[in-house]
Amino acid sequence: MTTQDPLWKLRHALAGVGLALLLSVFVAALAGAALGDAFGGGYGTRVALYAALLVYVMTGAVVLFVKVAQHETAPLSFARVARWFASLWLWPLLWAAGRQPT
Repeated sequence: MTTQDPLWKLRHALAGVGLALLLSVFVAALAGAALGDAFGGGYGTRVALYAALLVYVMTGAVVLFVKVAQHETAPLSFARVARWFASLWLWPLLWAAGRQPT
Protein backbone atom coordinates (compact mmCIF):
# COMPACT_ATOMS: atom_id res chain seq x y z
CA MET A 1 0.00 0.00 0.00
CA THR A 2 1.19 3.44 -0.76
CA THR A 3 0.69 6.30 1.62
CA GLN A 4 -0.70 8.40 -1.24
CA ASP A 5 -3.86 6.31 -1.55
CA PRO A 6 -6.79 8.34 -0.12
CA LEU A 7 -8.65 5.20 0.98
CA TRP A 8 -5.61 4.02 2.89
CA LYS A 9 -5.55 7.32 4.78
CA LEU A 10 -9.25 6.91 5.63
CA ARG A 11 -8.99 3.25 6.65
CA HIS A 12 -9.60 3.89 10.37
CA ALA A 13 -12.66 6.01 9.69
CA LEU A 14 -14.02 3.52 7.13
CA ALA A 15 -13.59 0.61 9.53
CA GLY A 16 -15.09 2.54 12.44
CA VAL A 17 -18.16 3.74 10.59
CA GLY A 18 -18.61 0.35 8.94
CA LEU A 19 -18.61 -1.55 12.22
CA ALA A 20 -20.84 1.03 13.89
CA LEU A 21 -23.27 0.83 10.97
CA LEU A 22 -23.32 -2.96 11.17
CA LEU A 23 -24.17 -2.78 14.88
CA SER A 24 -26.80 -0.15 14.16
CA VAL A 25 -28.61 -2.47 11.73
CA PHE A 26 -29.24 -4.92 14.57
CA VAL A 27 -30.23 -2.17 17.00
CA ALA A 28 -32.60 -0.67 14.41
CA ALA A 29 -34.22 -4.09 13.93
CA LEU A 30 -34.77 -4.51 17.66
CA ALA A 31 -36.00 -0.94 18.07
CA GLY A 32 -38.31 -1.22 15.06
CA ALA A 33 -39.86 -4.39 16.44
CA ALA A 34 -40.23 -2.96 19.93
CA LEU A 35 -41.71 0.32 18.73
CA GLY A 36 -44.01 -1.45 16.29
CA ASP A 37 -45.33 -3.65 19.07
CA ALA A 38 -45.66 -0.65 21.41
CA PHE A 39 -47.76 1.21 18.85
CA GLY A 40 -49.95 -1.87 18.41
CA GLY A 41 -49.13 -2.21 14.75
CA GLY A 42 -48.57 -5.33 12.76
CA TYR A 43 -45.73 -6.49 10.58
CA GLY A 44 -46.07 -3.53 8.21
CA THR A 45 -45.64 -1.05 11.07
CA ARG A 46 -42.52 -2.82 12.31
CA VAL A 47 -41.03 -2.89 8.81
CA ALA A 48 -41.79 0.80 8.23
CA LEU A 49 -40.18 1.77 11.54
CA TYR A 50 -37.15 -0.41 10.81
CA ALA A 51 -36.76 1.15 7.37
CA ALA A 52 -37.09 4.66 8.80
CA LEU A 53 -34.46 3.91 11.44
CA LEU A 54 -32.12 2.48 8.80
CA VAL A 55 -32.48 5.57 6.63
CA TYR A 56 -31.84 7.76 9.69
CA VAL A 57 -28.68 5.86 10.67
CA MET A 58 -27.35 5.62 7.11
CA THR A 59 -27.86 9.35 6.63
CA GLY A 60 -25.95 9.90 9.85
CA ALA A 61 -23.14 7.69 8.62
CA VAL A 62 -22.76 9.71 5.44
CA VAL A 63 -22.96 13.08 7.22
CA LEU A 64 -20.46 12.09 9.91
CA PHE A 65 -18.07 10.43 7.50
CA VAL A 66 -17.97 13.52 5.30
CA LYS A 67 -17.47 15.83 8.29
CA VAL A 68 -14.92 13.95 10.39
CA ALA A 69 -13.29 11.17 8.36
CA GLN A 70 -10.25 13.20 7.37
CA HIS A 71 -9.49 13.86 11.05
CA GLU A 72 -9.82 10.22 12.15
CA THR A 73 -6.26 8.93 12.28
CA ALA A 74 -6.08 6.96 15.53
CA PRO A 75 -6.10 3.16 15.29
CA LEU A 76 -9.43 1.39 15.56
CA SER A 77 -10.48 0.38 19.07
CA PHE A 78 -13.63 -0.58 20.92
CA ALA A 79 -13.95 2.96 22.28
CA ARG A 80 -13.72 4.44 18.79
CA VAL A 81 -16.39 2.08 17.43
CA ALA A 82 -18.59 2.92 20.42
CA ARG A 83 -18.10 6.63 19.70
CA TRP A 84 -19.00 6.15 16.03
CA PHE A 85 -22.05 4.09 17.07
CA ALA A 86 -23.29 6.77 19.47
CA SER A 87 -22.59 9.45 16.88
CA LEU A 88 -24.65 7.62 14.27
CA TRP A 89 -27.69 7.77 16.52
CA LEU A 90 -27.10 11.33 17.76
CA TRP A 91 -25.93 12.87 14.49
CA PRO A 92 -28.58 15.64 14.28
CA LEU A 93 -27.40 17.02 17.63
CA LEU A 94 -23.76 16.87 16.57
CA TRP A 95 -24.55 18.46 13.21
CA ALA A 96 -26.54 21.27 14.83
CA ALA A 97 -23.79 21.91 17.37
CA GLY A 98 -21.21 22.11 14.61
CA ARG A 99 -23.24 24.65 12.64
CA GLN A 100 -23.67 27.17 15.45
CA PRO A 101 -21.55 30.30 15.08
CA THR A 102 -18.73 30.63 17.58
